[in-house]
Amino acid sequence: MVRRERLIAVTTLALLQAFVCAAGAYVLAAGGLVGIAARPPAETASPTPTPVAIVTAGPVLPPAQNGNLPAKNSLSAQLSRTLGDSALGGNVGAVVVDIAAGTVLFDSKAGTGITPASTTKVATAVAALTSLGPDTRVATRVVQPKDGSITLVGGGDPTLMGPRAERSPAYPRHASLAVLASRTAKALKAAGVTSVGLGYDDTLFSGSRTAPGWKPGYIPEGSVAPVTALTIDEGRQDPRRSARYADPPRSATEAFATLLGRYGIKVGKSIKRARAAVTAKEVARVESPPVYELVEQMLTLSDNDVAEALAHLVAVKEGRSGTFTGVAQAMQGTLKRLGVGEGVVVYDGSGLSTRNRITPAALARLIALSASPANPRLHAVISGLPVAGFTGTLDDRYGKKETKDAAGVVRAKTGTLNGVNTLTGLSRTADGRLLAFAFMADDVPDPDGAVAALDRLAALVSGCGCS
Repeated sequence: MVRRERLIAVTTLALLQAFVCAAGAYVLAAGGLVGIAARPPAETASPTPTPVAIVTAGPVLPPAQNGNLPAKNSLSAQLSRTLGDSALGGNVGAVVVDIAAGTVLFDSKAGTGITPASTTKVATAVAALTSLGPDTRVATRVVQPKDGSITLVGGGDPTLMGPRAERSPAYPRHASLAVLASRTAKALKAAGVTSVGLGYDDTLFSGSRTAPGWKPGYIPEGSVAPVTALTIDEGRQDPRRSARYADPPRSATEAFATLLGRYGIKVGKSIKRARAAVTAKEVARVESPPVYELVEQMLTLSDNDVAEALAHLVAVKEGRSGTFTGVAQAMQGTLKRLGVGEGVVVYDGSGLSTRNRITPAALARLIALSASPANPRLHAVISGLPVAGFTGTLDDRYGKKETKDAAGVVRAKTGTLNGVNTLTGLSRTADGRLLAFAFMADDVPDPDGAVAALDRLAALVSGCGCS
């Protein structure tokens, strides 16, 4: 009965979260451009707050209490049997840690570096929230370096919506290139300017647009776009499809030029790449969702483009170059400062690199750190983890007989590459104890079987009443 009530409670919270997201949905401004030559996207004013009475009747659901600590021997016996599944292959690591006490309850090659795939994004999330701050927003700006000329300056926001973005509800609320063009045109006209030269500055990120260890097919197949500081729709030629622009900054600037023309500003034919002076006058700007919302999007959807942007922004913020070399240095430095850098070696932010190595122990430490009440700035890591059977990359898992009881209870980040399957997250046991776990395999002969085995392992943690 306790189990059923807990599942109902978690499911209710998931539905409430979905309701809040839906209530904050909006119509994408760029979607209204088709067939409207000179009408700028609508920008509604914020409503005046209405005072309300505050009722202090306590929370809707009381905080869960920590139950009994599972016995190591009992939990180990259950997990060891599933870790022996041949579908996982010959290189498997696992760990289960009690979050409150830090006690290691299960350890099988937990200190061995294993290819993490997209569970790398947990490290990226912790680094971004720590270095950038959860409330920081990323700006895309237009500046005027000299009379008669403007420059579109990329700030590293891959979610900037282009003119082909669909008119649909969205969370988080992304910035719009159409709004930026409208604001720019309005400011230029107010200054008596109706014709400009246009350039773009994407120099915040530099060096190679692909990471060490990326396979040549990643960009052509649409797994990720070339990593740049200026792009629209995560580098997609069509927001509804995976094909990416070969040169995202130039494509974004060409789209911006077309929008300016629709708003009555004539743009010169030659569009050039140029670094804008720090002192250049700002004409207009739009801003991304806050970092914590970008982190949630990255984790829930396993968004590679957001991951690489956040990792590069961390590099810049930490005083490193906006390159993949800078990413590796800044990620390690930030995590080391938190005391969780041991066992983490990464060459990108998304986990697409086959050179990355993270130990199961390191992943579990990152999850435990993020779940701790002492670290509220990191809590977006937990809220962003997919919910088993409900959201993101776990929405179609945990429906089988042996795992269905873990649906709505397990929250975890998945990782998948050729020959690699990983899972890290947290769950409450049947006794009410909050545990972090990491299960990793990078010599997988049977991907489907490996996924099923990982889900069974997480379900065993969730179902443990082994006190």
